[in-house]
Amino acid sequence: MLGAPAASYATVEPLPVGTDVDYQLGGVKAMPAHVGIIVRDRHAAPAAGRYNVCYVNGFQTQESEQAFWDRHQALVLHDADGQPVEDAAWNEFLLDLRTPDKRAALSKIVGRWIRGCADDGFDAVEFDNLDSFTRSHGLLKRTQAIAYARLLVTRAHDSGLAAGQKNLAGFDGTTVGYDFAVSEECGRYHECASYTRHYGRRVLAIEYRRQDFRWTCDRFGARLAVVLRNRALSAGGVHAWC
Repeated sequence: MLGAPAASYATVEPLPVGTDVDYQLGGVKAMPAHVGIIVRDRHAAPAAGRYNVCYVNGFQTQESEQAFWDRHQALVLHDADGQPVEDAAWNEFLLDLRTPDKRAALSKIVGRWIRGCADDGFDAVEFDNLDSFTRSHGLLKRTQAIAYARLLVTRAHDSGLAAGQKNLAGFDGTTVGYDFAVSEECGRYHECASYTRHYGRRVLAIEYRRQDFRWTCDRFGARLAVVLRNRALSAGGVHAWC
């Protein structure tokens, strides 16, 4: 039931293998038939006839939703000076995962977005960004991020969506129920094998530099869905496959 409205939340459709992927967070674009997996922002419509992965900011805020998080400042991570902690590379603030109550409150908010992805006809969801705690200046712990991830994965499965681990190479996300992985620049950092070790062929490899794309294609292109995109992920930017 690819790209069709969700009639129920009973069955999780696994990520397909043996097809290509496109990563369309910065704008949608029609793709050739060999691209069977498309990742789009939760505000975009899924593509008919493809396996659609819904991108949700689960661990960080989204820049376009500042007004929403201004109303939920207690759930945004703040430093000792009371300033929100930012992932400066993406102009996004980290969410506060430090207590069970805050994790539960956040999972309820994100859970509504997950259900929206299912209602819109997506097949899966990826949560950005499991490794966010590594940019928290020590305020967040790995154990807190993983405990929260377990809540999000449960919400995804309850909505009939497969759940994707976004980054954090070396962590076996299957232990909390993740079904597949989305890795940014595993070729650049020679981390692809740390994902295939746990997920086999169900790894989406996104590269932003051509030399890293070639490296990933040479070593993993026969097994994985690998795509070269421009870092802004604009619709008119680079789209290349192995």
